[in-house]
Amino acid sequence: MNDILVTNEVSKYFGKVAALNKVSLTIPENSIYGLLGPNGAGKTTLIRIINQITYPDHGEILFRGEKLKPEHIAQIGYLPEERGLYKSMKVGEQALYLAQLKGLSKAEAKKRLNYWFERLEIGDWWNKKIQELSKGMAQKIQFIVTVLHEPKLLIFDEPFSGFDPINANIIKDEILQLKEKGASIIFSTHRMESVEELCEYIALIHQSEKILDGRLSDIQKAYKNNTFKVGVQTQNGDALLKELSEKFEVQNSVFKPASDQLDFTVKLQSNDSNGFLGYLTDKATVNRFVEKIPSANEIFIGTVKNKDAHE
Repeated sequence: MNDILVTNEVSKYFGKVAALNKVSLTIPENSIYGLLGPNGAGKTTLIRIINQITYPDHGEILFRGEKLKPEHIAQIGYLPEERGLYKSMKVGEQALYLAQLKGLSKAEAKKRLNYWFERLEIGDWWNKKIQELSKGMAQKIQFIVTVLHEPKLLIFDEPFSGFDPINANIIKDEILQLKEKGASIIFSTHRMESVEELCEYIALIHQSEKILDGRLSDIQKAYKNNTFKVGVQTQNGDALLKELSEKFEVQNSVFKPASDQLDFTVKLQSNDSNGFLGYLTDKATVNRFVEKIPSANEIFIGTVKNKDAHE
């Protein structure tokens, strides 16, 4: 797989404060790459450097194998967290203006805008002013303007901010469609459920440094800790739970006497899951025995806390 963007030890300082410290990332082409981190970690600074709004003090960025140049901006679409539409301008007039700034002719811009306005069912917004729209409605316009020139690389910074669940799901589906059509996407968000739904790769930046990166599924496997979700059928759930708790680390246990169902999470000390399953089968009917895969949110919180604890 080719890489659309590579950052090599990129550093940026504001006075003596490091906003980024030797951050190296490799973003594969035609992927959705999650850029994660707490507030103030350095994510926005990195995004601004990629967009050439500001420049690194050290390191370099390669775009499709070439050193990043001003002309590459035409191949990048950027949806910032802080939106920048002119509130007193009409929607259609503003969208046409911004599309032409991206290099589209007026005729081509209008053709593409008509397509997107129809696709997102906002055709009657053309003559409205931005100030007449809700935050979510304005978000749709900003999204269209970002993707209209069909850039090779899209950067979405908190793209679901301001959307209700229905419209957030619509935009999520559009992002997936853009990826299917060949776009590469950098996705910055605090919504970890969105990361798991969309991202193939992630990088976690904390206190100006990259502390974790790679394919999300590989990271989740690496963070497994021998914990299993278990469901059993037994008439003596309380007694069984007491016995299990004396031998194993049992958590989140619930016994429902009406259905004879005991559900719990168990963390084993070794990799002998077969031995535990055999032990449990002798005492109850096992309905469920599934290894617990850590969520992106658990990995995020655990990695940041671990980093802070060792400083």
